[in-house]
Amino acid sequence: MKIHFPLIFLTVLCFLNCEQKTTTLYVGTYTDGDSEGIYQFQFNSETGALTNKQLATISENPSFITYSPDKKYLYAVNETDNGAVSAFKVASDDALSFINKASTHGANPCHVALNENGNKAVVSNYTGGNFALYTVKNDGTLTEAFQILDQTTDSMVSHAHSAQFYNDELYTSNLGRNAVFNYRLSNNTYELIAPSIVEIDDNSGPRHFSLTKDGKFIYIINELSSTITAARKIENGFERIETVSTLDPNFKGESYCADIHLSEDEQFLYGSNRGENSIVVFKRDATSGALNRIQNIQVNGDWPRNFTLDPTGKFILVANQKSNNIAVFKVDKTNGELRFLHEVELPSPVCLLF
Repeated sequence: MKIHFPLIFLTVLCFLNCEQKTTTLYVGTYTDGDSEGIYQFQFNSETGALTNKQLATISENPSFITYSPDKKYLYAVNETDNGAVSAFKVASDDALSFINKASTHGANPCHVALNENGNKAVVSNYTGGNFALYTVKNDGTLTEAFQILDQTTDSMVSHAHSAQFYNDELYTSNLGRNAVFNYRLSNNTYELIAPSIVEIDDNSGPRHFSLTKDGKFIYIINELSSTITAARKIENGFERIETVSTLDPNFKGESYCADIHLSEDEQFLYGSNRGENSIVVFKRDATSGALNRIQNIQVNGDWPRNFTLDPTGKFILVANQKSNNIAVFKVDKTNGELRFLHEVELPSPVCLLF
């Protein structure tokens, strides 16, 4: 027996299914050209389509953005000589309303992260060479910084590049000091545990890093040497597993790494190369932590700064800063490889946030 559904029922059903496929993507940019601040798109997790581009809020050089854990608030660095970090409330229509701004106590902040409780934030000041720590109030407001971690020495210029909380610890990546530092929270102050958690080859320039969910492995992408340093947790810190190139062996030009991400199942590791203009794909051995390079794919643009996996893990989106476009790739979740789908134009995109 055939069942005939009314047309209006089918229309509603289609509408509900389409709604479930769509999620909001925010894009941080540099505003020294045609961009005005943070933009938003609607992303279709079935087709990979980016539509409905809008300006979410005006903001100066919001070059890195992140959510609070509940996604009710969004935080953006303002990468200027007078560094600042801005807090926004996410409205029901996904527009961003300004809450407040705080000084980062350093020039050119380039990264911001929150802890898993959403009550602390850390900002990395690249030119300032320090890290600023904040308390985040229940209404999303940032307090003034309660601690500044200055890693400059008499002999080495500090270039703070990124930081992440892990439980009661804080990891900070310093390109200038060629090291990843480790701090632990004690009486609302972060105290240094290790000034270099693992040996990193000279002149490597650690930029960003990814920790596995259990904290047992760390993968550090090195901007200057175009490498990734893999390390495993041991009783008193980390031990190095290996350092591997992010470049295709046939590439001979200059290139500088930028971003790094693990897949949700942690089977694959991805990194971006500015110069080779590629995303590198590694298969990860979950037991040993070792990496096996399986693909370098062109990003269909110039200077891939930041990239992100969508919430389903089926797509990777790449912000190509100099070519003013966002490229969308399909992920083969079986072997981790990428396939280019399409692109959209946007001035100076440098950070992507789902």
